Amino acid sequence: MTTSQKQALSSPDLSSWVARVAAVLAAIMSFFLIVPLVGLVWRALTLPGTAVLDRSSIGTAVFLSLSTTAVSVLLIILLGTPLAYTLARYPLRFKRLLTVFIELPIVMPPVVAGLGLLAVFGRRGLIGLPLAELGITITFSGTAVVLAQVFVASPFYIRAAQSRFAALPREFEDAAAVDGANQWQIFWHIMLPLSRNGLLAGLILSWARALGEFGATILFAGNLQGRTQTMPLLVYASLERDLRITFITALILLGLAVFAFGITRWLTGLDTDTMQETWS
Repeated sequence: MTTSQKQALSSPDLSSWVARVAAVLAAIMSFFLIVPLVGLVWRALTLPGTAVLDRSSIGTAVFLSLSTTAVSVLLIILLGTPLAYTLARYPLRFKRLLTVFIELPIVMPPVVAGLGLLAVFGRRGLIGLPLAELGITITFSGTAVVLAQVFVASPFYIRAAQSRFAALPREFEDAAAVDGANQWQIFWHIMLPLSRNGLLAGLILSWARALGEFGATILFAGNLQGRTQTMPLLVYASLERDLRITFITALILLGLAVFAFGITRWLTGLDTDTMQETWS
């Protein structure tokens, strides 16, 4: 690059032009991301009529969503925490390959996830077939809703928990072991308290993902009102029946998502402060 070209690139006029272009592009992207949320709220508040006629369907969907996600979160904690800790603190063969499969549901199309669950737990699936012979059916039930939520949401928690456990210095474990603590005591009294905020942040993200799950649920559990119709499925089912129900339910989902995101950001900030205090 010649000296004149360098001077042209560093000239105030060029820098100002680049800044203006960047500002315009940033404004366009911000508008694109924000205006659908504004439109959703506006449409929900300005639709004529009331939702009293179908208030029971909204309440049932809200209750079903909150109850199934509560069970899903409990399962994610009980099963995901040991897996994340093992991946973070112990050497394993094929750990990278195992991590890829564990995190794959994050990017997997929800319909494909539903098909995979059907292939395993359907009436002719790997596990569903012997269960069907025992008179146990999982598909199109509340259990199917929970399994779909756990499958698509647990990687968010496992990934966050694994990163948090891996970030803790091994000197903590070594010092506790010298004092006579066993592995369970080290995990329960040292690793878990130091990782609390990070784990909660990952758990809330998993809960939010489970709350918004649609594709795998409708394919694996169906859209049965009062049994498997969660809030996202009610939004879909009421599109052609009553737009008031659609937008009001969507507004509830949006409010819960904003709440979850706010709590996650707050916990992440606390976790950063804790890490800085730990290292200092």
